[in-house]
Amino acid sequence: MNFKYSDSNKRYHTLDYFYKHKFNSKVFKVSLNAGFSCPNIDGTVGFGGCIYCSKQGSGEFAGNKEDNLVKQFYDIKEIISKKWPNSLYIGYFQANTNTYAEVSILKQKYESILALKNVVGLNIATRPDAITNECLNYLEELSKKTYLTIELGLQTIHENTSKLINRCHTLECFSEMVKKLREKNINVVVHIINGLPFETKEMMIETVKFLNNLDIQGIKIHMLSVLKNTNLEILYKKTNFHILSREEYVDIVCCQLEYLRPEIVINRITGDPKIEDLIEPNWLTKKFCVLNEIDKEMKRRNSYQGKNLKI
Repeated sequence: MNFKYSDSNKRYHTLDYFYKHKFNSKVFKVSLNAGFSCPNIDGTVGFGGCIYCSKQGSGEFAGNKEDNLVKQFYDIKEIISKKWPNSLYIGYFQANTNTYAEVSILKQKYESILALKNVVGLNIATRPDAITNECLNYLEELSKKTYLTIELGLQTIHENTSKLINRCHTLECFSEMVKKLREKNINVVVHIINGLPFETKEMMIETVKFLNNLDIQGIKIHMLSVLKNTNLEILYKKTNFHILSREEYVDIVCCQLEYLRPEIVINRITGDPKIEDLIEPNWLTKKFCVLNEIDKEMKRRNSYQGKNLKI
């Protein structure tokens, strides 16, 4: 079959396809650590952070925060450009909460990357409760200068799970921030996690169905990683909650894709933890195997992104 947003064997709308058709070039995201904290760590809304977060604040593959941002960027770009010398780049502010500072500080950090050659946009990862009105106005201004995407962490729509994983914000807060960002024509990508403690397959699909009805432009689907030295490790050892098998994960992701509008860009479809930090699941260390299994299952079902929206 020919899926509308694919020029390969993919039956879902990949980020690679989206970038290639938007920028007419190969585009790479460069992960950066701007040294921000998080309101869920410092006591503003909570302590200890989300239970799955490592000390890197979900930025394990971001640059070294001891280096300035420009050096971080060029260190990574140097590696990429050896294989793809004519690429374009998007600065990805990944580690911790990247709107959690005064606007003057945000402006200095963001625009130091935007000023670099061949940078065509920014992705900024943050929490829905960490964008002030002043910040929102600045982001609107920024979005008129470059291709700007705000990545909002949600993880689940289920409040009991949200409390268990110590998210410390509500679904209402999240939905309201999506609305505010879209009113200013700012692109929104949402992070969700499959395999959260005690969630069922049906609950994970409900999260995607909810998001499909919001004005979002992209989604990142992660598999829960139990990492060393996290509160999630403590919970896992205490309760031995079920860890999804690779087969279960592939099945759930394929079902989720079937309930997403085809134009929603799938920015990520599996986890990518550091092997030395990973406790479970071990199958996450074989990322490309997971991606291949998703492709095979979608083909076996004769399915594609958005197939079940007609039901």
